Amino acid sequence: MFPTLIGTVVIAGIVGYLSEKTGFTRNGLVQSVIICVGGAFLFYFVRVMFGVSFGPPGVDAVLSAVGALLIVPTHWRPPRR
Repeated sequence: MFPTLIGTVVIAGIVGYLSEKTGFTRNGLVQSVIICVGGAFLFYFVRVMFGVSFGPPGVDAVLSAVGALLIVPTHWRPPRR
């Protein structure tokens, strides 16, 4: 269980880094990594507690990190003028 948690954090960090470097998001490098890791932690614990899953833990980590990147910044970012 612990190696899965560490792998989830590493994969989410990589997704956050790549999303910022490729221009998918414009949050800032640290903010994107924090958002991805937070979303991956949340889904990891939902998976452990309730058994909800999309597949292997790596796929869950990627999908939850991308989902967090899509939900959080668009909800909290003020509109551009």
